[in-house]
Amino acid sequence: MENLIKELRKAKKISQEELATICDVSRQTINAIENNKYDPSLSLAFLLADSLEVTVDELFIHKREGRK
Repeated sequence: MENLIKELRKAKKISQEELATICDVSRQTINAIENNKYDPSLSLAFLLADSLEVTVDELFIHKREGRK
C-alpha cells in the first residue's frame, strides 16, 4: 500500500517527530509508514488522515495485484 504522508506532511511543514507526537507513536513508526515498510492500524490511519486534514482514501493508495 502506498501513501502520501510524506508529501502532505512536508506541505504542512510538519516534521516526522511532530506528526509522531500528534499521533502518539514514534518517529520511526512514521518513517516506516512513509517508506511503505509498515501498514498502520486502522485507528492510526484515521488519526494520520485527520492530522493531515485529508480522508483515509486520499492518504492511502491500495493497488490490487492482478486487477484492472
